Amino acid sequence: MIEDRDYCMSSFLTYRTVIDQTKCFSLKYPPRYTKIPENRVQVHNSDELYKTLKNQVEELCKNHKVALALSGGIDSAVLAKFMPKGSTAYTFQCIVPGKEVTNEVPAAQKYAKECGLNHKVVKIYWEDMEKYAPLLMKQKGAPIHSIEVQIYKAAMQAKADGFDTLLFGESADSLYGGLSMLLSRDWTMGEFIDRFSNVLPHHALMNPQWELEPFKQYTKDGYVDVHGFLSHIFFPESIGSYINAGTAAGVECYMPYAMTEMAVDLDLERVRKGENKYLIREVFESLYPGFVVPPKTPMPRPVNEWFENWEGPKRKEFIPHCQKAMTGNQKWLLWSLETFLNILDEE
Repeated sequence: MIEDRDYCMSSFLTYRTVIDQTKCFSLKYPPRYTKIPENRVQVHNSDELYKTLKNQVEELCKNHKVALALSGGIDSAVLAKFMPKGSTAYTFQCIVPGKEVTNEVPAAQKYAKECGLNHKVVKIYWEDMEKYAPLLMKQKGAPIHSIEVQIYKAAMQAKADGFDTLLFGESADSLYGGLSMLLSRDWTMGEFIDRFSNVLPHHALMNPQWELEPFKQYTKDGYVDVHGFLSHIFFPESIGSYINAGTAAGVECYMPYAMTEMAVDLDLERVRKGENKYLIREVFESLYPGFVVPPKTPMPRPVNEWFENWEGPKRKEFIPHCQKAMTGNQKWLLWSLETFLNILDEE
């Protein structure tokens, strides 16, 4: 493994991970990579998905002290139905003083009540980001996703409450057609690079590098196989955030959806007509008759509010004022990258 900061910076901004596993930011903090789980259950329909999720949760609860991370969406709500009555469920709530931000607690409370779960709220503040991000970065050997601090704080609470495993609905989106904006149309490779890349390196870095192999790998006849890309490139990066945070807290983050795989082609027509995650929707509707499927939202994190007045990165590697036209999520990536580079230089 060799140190190549310029490459790693560009790769992180594009993919939120270092794609070339022979390279790293620093040999002092070698990156931890997450492999796609082996021996995943092949799923042909919603009945098979129901059975494998139920079996996984029940078996896990027999052998471990398990709590559930319960959002306001359908993925974790499905898992909630399989938890033993009286189990504990945690919901994240980000707090921005003086401002109203996305709050999944009311929806999660309904699911918890329906399933007979003990519901607890884990409150997240910007100060938590500043406090816990450095230790998570050092363990990961790279900057982190904005969800990792929330997962870490919840895992620490679960551990303090006597649990050794925290259950998540993660991976449902990438594996079952949940990222409907990315799946909404056919993309040429150039179009998809612009649409998918978290931050285009040449928009932020003085010495941008391009790593296009993952895009090329899933491009055929000029168009990108988006579901294949999400299932093999985005998927391991995404679960890596959970595993990194859980490892730092000394708690296993278990993701039942990640242990499954669609054995049939994703029906893009259904997704594009508004039935994203249609197999999971069918499972949800069988478990919660009469419940309205809530609109999909990502794990709440008020990055727009947190970075509203941020003046941008100051290090020489960044283009001055590059953050001005960026979203809160993009600003987080710049802040995270600069924070990690500062850690490396300080030590």
